[in-house]
Amino acid sequence: MKKIVTFGEIMLRLSPPDHEVLLQSPVLEATFGGAEANVAVSLANYGECTSFVTALPNNPIGRAAVMNLRSFGVDTSHIIFKGERIGIYYAQKGSCFRPSQVIYDRAHSAFSEIKSEDLNWDVIFKDADWFHVTGITPAVSEGAAQATLDAVKKAKEMGITVSCDLNYRKKLWKWGKQAPEVMRELSKYLDVMIANEEDCQLALGLDAHIDVTKGALDPEAYKGIINTIFELYPQLSYMATTLRESVSADHNNWSAILATKNSFLVSRKYQITDIVDRVGGGDSFGAGLIYGIRHFKEPKDALEFAVAASALKHTIPGDFNRVTKEEVFSLMGGDVSGRVQR
Repeated sequence: MKKIVTFGEIMLRLSPPDHEVLLQSPVLEATFGGAEANVAVSLANYGECTSFVTALPNNPIGRAAVMNLRSFGVDTSHIIFKGERIGIYYAQKGSCFRPSQVIYDRAHSAFSEIKSEDLNWDVIFKDADWFHVTGITPAVSEGAAQATLDAVKKAKEMGITVSCDLNYRKKLWKWGKQAPEVMRELSKYLDVMIANEEDCQLALGLDAHIDVTKGALDPEAYKGIINTIFELYPQLSYMATTLRESVSADHNNWSAILATKNSFLVSRKYQITDIVDRVGGGDSFGAGLIYGIRHFKEPKDALEFAVAASALKHTIPGDFNRVTKEEVFSLMGGDVSGRVQR
C-alpha cells in the first residue's frame, strides 16, 4: 500500500472542561492536535498507511505526542527531535451566541525552528503517492514556509499527488511575508485545493464576493471564485470548499462543494444541532476527501464521504476524528437516528 505523508505542527491542546471559560475552574484537559496530524489520524482510522512529519522537543511531552500518534497507527519515523518546547493552544468551546475561542502559545516552538536542511524528502517520500499540508504550516515561521515549498516541489518531481487546505490563520502570519506572497507560489504545485471564501480572499488575495454573515450560503455564489482558481492554477484536478452556515455556536449547517474544470458538485447538507467540538472539522473533511478520491470512482461519492466524516467529527471532543469508515458509510447511507447499536 502506498503511503500518505502529512507535514505540520502537532501541539499540546489545553481546554477547560465542558463549556467553561478558560480557568473558570482550575482544570485544563490536555490532548494533542494540529491540522496535518488530524488528517493523518483520520486516514489511519480508515485503514490508510500514513506518515506524519514534524519537529518536537526530546522531552516527556514531545515523546508523549509521538506515542499518541503511534497509538492510532500513524508512522512517526520521520519526526525529528530538536528545540526546547512544544507549541500549545488553548481551545475554549463556545455555546449559543458565545463563539469558540483559540489562543496560541507556539512562538519559539520546536516546529517553528525547523529548516529545510532538517528534512530529507527523498527518503520521506519513498513509497508515498500523496502529500498533504495546510496553509497553517508556512504561517508558523520563515523556515517552515521554505520547508513546505521545498516539500511540494519535491513531491511534484516524484509524481506524488499534492493536496493543501489553505487554512488562513490571521494570528500566525507574523514572521515577515503576507499569506498571498507565500500561498500563491505554493498553490502552483497543488493537485487538490481545499479553501473556503475567507481562504480565497486572505490566503490568495482574491475577491470572493461572498457574504457569509447572512447565515444561509448559496453554492451558486461560489462558481465565480472557483472558476478563477482554475484559471490561475490550471494544473489543479480538484477544488473543494466547505459551506458552514453558523446558526449558533451549537448549531451549524454543514455541506461542501467539489469542483473540477468540467463539473460542480454540491453535497447533502447536515444540520448539526448539538455541536460537541467543531475544532478539526475542516481537517476531517480534508482526510475524508483524500480517502474518497483515492478509493471511489465517482467524485460525488468522494465528496459525500468527506462531508459525512466531517459532520461526525463535530460530535467528538478533541482534535482527532475517531470514527471508522464503516461509521461514515452508515451516515452516508442515511442513518441519522443516533439510536443505540447493540
